[in-house]
Amino acid sequence: MEQPEQRAEGAGPFTTRVTWRLPGGGEAVWESRLARRRGLLALHTPGEEGRRHTRADEISVRRMRRLNAIAATAFVIGGALFAAGAAVSQFGSGDATDSASIYFAGGLFFNTGGYASLLQVINAPRHVIGGRALVTHRWHWWSYEPTRVDWLSAFLLFTGTLVFGVNLLNSFLQGLNVHQVNRLIWVPDVVGCVLFLASGHLALVEVCHGRPRLLLRSLGWWVVAVNQLGSVAFMVSALAAYTRPATGSPVNIDIANWGTLIGALCFSVGGILQMREHP
Repeated sequence: MEQPEQRAEGAGPFTTRVTWRLPGGGEAVWESRLARRRGLLALHTPGEEGRRHTRADEISVRRMRRLNAIAATAFVIGGALFAAGAAVSQFGSGDATDSASIYFAGGLFFNTGGYASLLQVINAPRHVIGGRALVTHRWHWWSYEPTRVDWLSAFLLFTGTLVFGVNLLNSFLQGLNVHQVNRLIWVPDVVGCVLFLASGHLALVEVCHGRPRLLLRSLGWWVVAVNQLGSVAFMVSALAAYTRPATGSPVNIDIANWGTLIGALCFSVGGILQMREHP
C-alpha cells in the first residue's frame, strides 16, 4: 500500500509535529504537546477555512484530565512547600531540621508530579500516519522511548525529583564535615538542577518545534517557560549553597534561600497554569 505523503518537523532526532495528506484530500497535523495534553489532532479539508480538530476518545480524555490534575496539583503543593521551607530558613527562628522537614514533604509532591508527568507521556493517545483520529492504547505504568522528546523530557524531570530526594534525605544527617556536606548534599542538589534544566530545554524544543523562541499566545509555552525559569533559580540556589572548605560556610546563604524561594514559586505558578492545559 502506498504511504501517504508526510512532512516531519522538530529538532535533531526528535519529531514534534507531523503533517500528512489525507485520502480524498486535505491534511492532518499531529503536534506532540497538543495531542498529549489536549487530546487533539488538527484537520484541514478542502473548502474549509482554517483548521478544525478531532478529539481523542473518552478513555484518553479521562486519562489526560486525571493525570494532568494530579501532576499540576502536586507541583503547586510541592512548590508551595519548598517556598515555605526557604522562607523558614531565611526568616524563621527554628533550626535546620524544621526547614529540612518542609523541603522533604515538598519533595514527595515533586516526585508525584514528576511521575504523573511521565505517565501522561506514556499513556497519551498516539497518531497513525494517514488516519483522521488519535488512537488509544492500553494503560502502561512504564515505557522506554528515549527517541521521543516528550518522554525524554518527562523522564529527566522525574529522575531529577528522585535525585533531589537523595539531597533532601541526606540533609537530615548530623555531624558531617565540609567534604561530606558537599558530596552527600550539594552534589545531588546540583545534579538534580541539571536534570531539571535539561528537561525544561527539551520541553521548550517540543513546544517550539525546534529552537526555543517566544510563543506568548501559547499556554503550553508559558507552562514550560515558567518552569524553566524556576529551574534556573534552583540552579543559582544550588551554586550559592556550596560549602567552601576554607571557611566551612556556604558561598552565599541568602542567595541560596532566595533562589529556592523564587524557583519554588515558579513551579507553583507553572502548576496553576498547567491546570488549564487539559482536553
